[in-house]
Amino acid sequence: MKFSASSTELQKVLGTIGGVIPSRSTLPILENFLFHAAGNRLTVTATDLDIAMSVAIPIRDGNNGMIAVPAKRLTETIRSLPNIDVTMVADAAQNRVVMSTANGEYRLTGESSENYPAIPVFKGEDRLEINNDILRRLIAKTVFAVSADELRPAMLGIFFQLKGNELSAVATDGHRLVRMRITGIDIGSIQREMIIPAKALTLVLKGITGTNSAVEISQTHAKFSLGESTLVTRLIEEKYPNYETVIPLDNTKKLVVDKQQLLDSVRRTSLYASSTTHQVRFGLKKNSVTVSAEDIDFGSEARETLECEYSSDPMDIGFNSAYVADVLNHIDTEEVVFLFSTPTRASIVQPVTQRDGEDLLMLVMPVRLNT
Repeated sequence: MKFSASSTELQKVLGTIGGVIPSRSTLPILENFLFHAAGNRLTVTATDLDIAMSVAIPIRDGNNGMIAVPAKRLTETIRSLPNIDVTMVADAAQNRVVMSTANGEYRLTGESSENYPAIPVFKGEDRLEINNDILRRLIAKTVFAVSADELRPAMLGIFFQLKGNELSAVATDGHRLVRMRITGIDIGSIQREMIIPAKALTLVLKGITGTNSAVEISQTHAKFSLGESTLVTRLIEEKYPNYETVIPLDNTKKLVVDKQQLLDSVRRTSLYASSTTHQVRFGLKKNSVTVSAEDIDFGSEARETLECEYSSDPMDIGFNSAYVADVLNHIDTEEVVFLFSTPTRASIVQPVTQRDGEDLLMLVMPVRLNT
């Protein structure tokens, strides 16, 4: 195998799919990229057995061939190069790879492509064309709230519901919940619920190019065709929690406040919060909200008061500052709406206005206030 390409193009490809490579694996072959040169195209593949991603780029002076190349060393080498041409020559019989530039030469020991896991041929039962702006927002607005608790596998991904002309994406970690609902899109006769791993969707975000993408779905897998990138992921075959039961319907206390001012205030006051609870307190009064935090162990305290729209009964409620900051960071509008019930009930957070065909709802669980 032989080809030439720019280091910038190679770096972009390796950066896109490098997240597939597992940090720990009992199969050393998974710590490699599979390079496949054919004609004037190079396809680079990575897999962790649950997710497989391939990216194709144009090459010059190519000779057909395949070889597995150590991912970490190759990526770090390419990343450290300036924008210059790179020529790679691989001897599949000896599993030797020589990478050369105008100024240097780098030798790697690869592995036979025959040892690389076969990427299964995908046969989807349903197919959906989706605008990439919608796909980006569905993922970006929800993936931050996915759980990292491996004891709750259903919550390690985003829950998608497709029905009629409506597509919903839901993520929760038990402390916060996000639901993004898109209406008025054509999904044909598809009626399906599925959980897609957060890792796969983060990679989809990196690989999106162009205007539209295609999503194919089977009972166990989903395939994303993203321009020059293709990603196949195993679905999480668990039952998702009934999230609708935790969304309160009687939160009538409404706070409207400048999003950036509140976010900055939460960030500053949280510096004085307990390192154990990270608690900030919202003190709600007519047309004002006081954001405060204290760390009794170290005698530190901070307090800021912001103007807002609030006309309900006074109330104090506590939150984990990191969760509030995360939610506010994913609101696009200049003002944000909080809907409260009691200090022990979940609070709803929404943009002050919604985009056409979009309904974004975020939920944050309160924490018990320090006495």
